Amino acid sequence: MAVQGSCIRLVGTMVKETGFYDILGVKPNASPDELKKAYRKLALKYHPDKNPAEGEKFKQISQAYEVLSDAQKREVYDRGGETAIKEGGSTGGCGGFSSPMDIFDMFFGGGGRMRRERKGKNIVHQLTVTLEDLYNGATRKLAVQKNVICERCEGRGGRKGAVDVCQSCRGTGVQVRLHQLIPGMVQQISTVCTGCRGQGQRLSHRDRCKACTGRKITRQKKILEVHIDKGMKDGQKIVFHGEGDQEPGLEPGDIIIVLDQKAHPVFTRRVDPAGR
Repeated sequence: MAVQGSCIRLVGTMVKETGFYDILGVKPNASPDELKKAYRKLALKYHPDKNPAEGEKFKQISQAYEVLSDAQKREVYDRGGETAIKEGGSTGGCGGFSSPMDIFDMFFGGGGRMRRERKGKNIVHQLTVTLEDLYNGATRKLAVQKNVICERCEGRGGRKGAVDVCQSCRGTGVQVRLHQLIPGMVQQISTVCTGCRGQGQRLSHRDRCKACTGRKITRQKKILEVHIDKGMKDGQKIVFHGEGDQEPGLEPGDIIIVLDQKAHPVFTRRVDPAGR
């Protein structure tokens, strides 16, 4: 992926590409903490769940952070730009990019792709707090929307016994087709089954649950009481385990609250070497 609008700056006698820094809105000499804070705010703002049309922007933000948060990759990027990263640079083994969602999950405590396959989606919220809240402690109420398993059909999507295995994908939710590239070379392509939309099951319209319209889940509003303990820091996470999105056959996800300290007009919090 070529970064649009990236620019080149001269540093001494070395040409330095700054596109990834520009994406995160930081200077090339930004500290790891500044990179974390920039990524946190941008990733939450442009996450596909909040901005479905900003998928490419979210991808660019995640890739920029993946490189700049790793000291070795950052050094390679500073020397040779994005091309050096893709080629692996002189240090070897650091080329390519991870999934944007994996980076987001690792940053916010989701645990990556394998964890997402066993659990429902985590819900991440940013909570704006004052310096006084962090110093004295506080309690906030936060309303969140989440997916819950439909109570009326118990997550089946329809009346009992009416659900059939999709014949198009044989219950896998995936259709596989072969595409011939050249004589003797065939590419296998997997796509979400159009017959069942990846569910692996089919329901007639008359048998679908009226409450969830066959989706197996419904939306529910929940009020959380968020306790901010004395001495908490900007960017610290408060996790409500098992309170995230539900999905049939999966363990419920978590709700993760990320504290975002707004600037104080007078005081600044000084962090000692121990990080307190």
